[in-house]
Amino acid sequence: MWKEIRDRESGKLRPNSFSNRIRSSRVHSLQLSNHKEIISPHRGSVNSLQVDLTEGRYLLSGASDASVAIYDVQHATDFEGGGLVAKQRPLVVIDKQHEHGHKYAISSAIWYPVDTGLFITGSYDHHINVWDTNTTQGVINFKLPGKVYTTAMSSLATSHMLIAAGTEDVQVRLCDIASGAFSHTLSGHRDGVMTVEWSNSSEWVLVTGGCDGAIRFWDIRRAGCFRVLNQSHSQLGRRPPLLERSVLNKGSTSKSLSEGQSSTAKARAPQRKMAHGNGSKQSASSKTPSLLKSSVRQRLHPGMLSSQDRATAHYGAVIGLKATEDGMYLLSAGSDSRLRLWDIESSCNTLVNFETARLQTGKAMQLSTTQDSTLVFVPCMTSVKVFDVWSGKTVQTFRGHYDHVNCCCYSLQDQELYTGGTDRQILVWSPSKLTSDELDERSKIGKTSTLDEDNWSD
Repeated sequence: MWKEIRDRESGKLRPNSFSNRIRSSRVHSLQLSNHKEIISPHRGSVNSLQVDLTEGRYLLSGASDASVAIYDVQHATDFEGGGLVAKQRPLVVIDKQHEHGHKYAISSAIWYPVDTGLFITGSYDHHINVWDTNTTQGVINFKLPGKVYTTAMSSLATSHMLIAAGTEDVQVRLCDIASGAFSHTLSGHRDGVMTVEWSNSSEWVLVTGGCDGAIRFWDIRRAGCFRVLNQSHSQLGRRPPLLERSVLNKGSTSKSLSEGQSSTAKARAPQRKMAHGNGSKQSASSKTPSLLKSSVRQRLHPGMLSSQDRATAHYGAVIGLKATEDGMYLLSAGSDSRLRLWDIESSCNTLVNFETARLQTGKAMQLSTTQDSTLVFVPCMTSVKVFDVWSGKTVQTFRGHYDHVNCCCYSLQDQELYTGGTDRQILVWSPSKLTSDELDERSKIGKTSTLDEDNWSD
C-alpha cells in the first residue's frame, strides 16, 4: 500500500494504474466485516441483493417471505461495542401486510438504473411491481402467466424503459414502464427462463438462459434470436489484442483481394469469347440462381437454423448469467455445476476450467464481478468462491453462512461484498483495515495499559 503511494508521489504510477492497484489490493483482502453488520428483517431466505448504480449507497434485498428492504450501507443507524460496530438497520421494509405487497416469495429485486426513486420486484405470485421509493407505494403492476424467476433492466438504455422478465413460461416478456404494458414477447426457449441479462455493450441486446440449457441472444428491434451458444463450439483462451487482429485481418484481406482479382481475370476471358450471340444472356441466367442462393443464405438468421436452434450451453438449466463490464465476455452457471466463460463475438466456449464448485440447482443464482471483471463471486452451497475469470483458479473462499448462499452483490463504490442466504442473513465482506490504523490502535492500547500499571503489576 505505502509503496504504491510513494510511487504515485514520485510519478512512477499513473492515476488509473494507482487506483486499479488499490482496488485490487482491497478486493484480495476481503474478509467478514467486524465493524459493519446488517440487521436483516427477513423471515425467509434472501433471494436477491443489489446496490444502486447511481450513488452506490443503498442496498436493496428481496426475500422468500414476500418482503423487501432498503439499507443505507454508508451511514449506520446506530453503533455497538463502544462505537466500533456499525449497525445497518433497514430504512424501508415492505411485506405482505402492505396493500400492494406480494403474496408469495420475492425472487428478484432491482433498482431503476437511473434513479433511486424507483425499484422493481418480481415474485412467485406472477406479478412484477414497480415501487416509488419515497412513498413506498406501488406505481405499476404487471401480471405475468407464471412464476417470475428473474427481472433485469439495462443500465445503458437511453431510449427505452423495459423490464426483461424470465418466468416459468417459455416466453420472455418485456414490460414497458412508460406505457404500463408488455411491448415484446420473445419466443424460442422450450422451457422456463431462469435468468436474463442485458448486454453491457448495447442497450438493444438481451441474453436469456433457460431450463432447456440454452443461452439465447436477442436484438429486441427485430424478430427472433440471433445467436444460440453451443458448448461444443470452443476456442482456447482469450482473443488476441486488437492490434494483432488488425494485422491478421489486413493480411487475410490482401490475400483474398489478390485471389479475387485473379479469379475475376480468369472469369473475364471466357466472357470475351462469348460476346457474340446469346452468350451474355446465358451467363446472366447462369448467375441468377447463385445470387438467389447467396441472398437466401444471408437472409437466414443464424439463431433460427434448425441445427443451431437446438444447441445447448449446459447439460442442465442455466441458473446464472453475468456479462463482463466491457461486454465482450459472458459468464454462465448451470445446474450441472459448471461455470463457463463465453466469447460473445465468436460465440465460443473459451474452455476455462473453473475449479470444482458445487452449485445450488433449485433456483436462480446471482453472480457478481469486480469492476475490471478479473474476479467473479459465485455462491457455492454454504460458501462463496472467488474465481479468477481468465484462469479459473480459486482465489478465495468465503465461509460465514449457516445455509445455502443464494445471491451476492459486489459494491464498486466501497469494494465490499454483500451475500444473502437461506439462513435469512445478509453478511458484509469488507477489506481489512490499513496497517497504519491497526498500529495506531495497538499503540493506543499499549499507552492505556501502561497508564493502568502500578507497582504490583508484573
